Amino acid sequence: MGKKIRLTKEFRFEMAHALWNYDGLCKHFHGHSYILRVTVIGEPNANRESPKCGMVMDFGVLKEIVNQEVVDRLDHALVLNKNAEHKDLLALPQMGERLILTDYQPTCENMLIEMAERISGRLPQNVKLHNLRLHETANSYAEWFAEDNG
Repeated sequence: MGKKIRLTKEFRFEMAHALWNYDGLCKHFHGHSYILRVTVIGEPNANRESPKCGMVMDFGVLKEIVNQEVVDRLDHALVLNKNAEHKDLLALPQMGERLILTDYQPTCENMLIEMAERISGRLPQNVKLHNLRLHETANSYAEWFAEDNG
């Protein structure tokens, strides 16, 4: 039996959102400085002829996947539930350029579910997504674990 190793890479992005029909302050437009920690698990490459020998995965490849699937898409974007009344907002110049409308309430928890789906689908076959941690503030975060999601 091989030896499993976990790799973690951290990403940062700025994003605004509002929680449609919420009963607290987060119903208003506001932004966060998000920190996303992505952990993958796998066995180091044992092929001595491979330039990736000894690696579970090249950190650069992980960075490329997460940037394409999450960071480049969400950084400096406004994320709203598609049921929110957003049509007047789109009438303002430039406001619709980085607007993402979701089928879900754009909470930290729901965003993690989508991130897990996007990242998992891009990982090499021998590498699995282990967990995600998304900090919305310095002391508030949500986590997604593969073992909890069958």
